[in-house]
Amino acid sequence: MDDCLFCRIVAGRIPARKVHEDDELLVFHDINPARPVHLLVIPKRHITSLATASEADIPLLGRMLAVTNRLASEQGSPDGFRVIINTGRIGHQEVQHLHAHIVGGPDPVGPMLKRV
Repeated sequence: MDDCLFCRIVAGRIPARKVHEDDELLVFHDINPARPVHLLVIPKRHITSLATASEADIPLLGRMLAVTNRLASEQGSPDGFRVIINTGRIGHQEVQHLHAHIVGGPDPVGPMLKRV
């Protein structure tokens, strides 16, 4: 998709600080990190969001999660991390291409949700 930011990164038309790449996934540093470790895990194939993923995507979704532990540890968060997948308008998904944020570092990430 020509208008998708992450598809352009996958195609090499926009540079990224890559930490992992294979046939199905690309992992790179977030351009505006919220924590010392802030990586984005994206499928190379365009999937709009977790809401549009299908049962056929289960192996890919599993691979996305499987690489997170190794990469978080290698990038400086060996004592734990948070994985966030924002989905749709309510989930504040900013880029309409499925992606997971890996956030961590040497200090605890802090509270995630505020009570309503």
